Amino acid sequence: MELTHLNQQGRARMVDVTEKAETFRTAAAEGLVRMSEETLALVRTGGLPKGDVLAVAQVAGIMAAKRTDELIPMCHPLRLTGTDLSFSFEEGAVRIRAEVKCRGETGVEMEALTAVSAAALTIYDMCKAVQKDMEIDAVHLCRKTGGKSGDYERER
Repeated sequence: MELTHLNQQGRARMVDVTEKAETFRTAAAEGLVRMSEETLALVRTGGLPKGDVLAVAQVAGIMAAKRTDELIPMCHPLRLTGTDLSFSFEEGAVRIRAEVKCRGETGVEMEALTAVSAAALTIYDMCKAVQKDMEIDAVHLCRKTGGKSGDYERER
């Protein structure tokens, strides 16, 4: 398989998508923030000093998805048409899921992963006053649709 992000000299380059067809693309990613049950209870009830943790994490994830090309060097700037994050509580963790959509020449996997990562870091930041040993874990791509490589669904 040819590495597409290297030029003829073997140096990094941004892939040329000029001639690629614009198609509808989606991606979903997930991750966890592991924490104590006591911290989790504070997140659920809004009892943390910095306020509504999940509301702030939601906005952080959306903002990060929109700015992925500024954080990841070889990512193309994309005109996202939809970004949403959802949160669920598990034993000792908050699960974050990001869903991203666009119509473009390249996929939105990195935007979904960046959204999850920024939301997880925001949760950590908002909770660190009460717990410093939280863990950000299992950030992964769940699925993607569209593009030349076709659809992908992670096996459970």
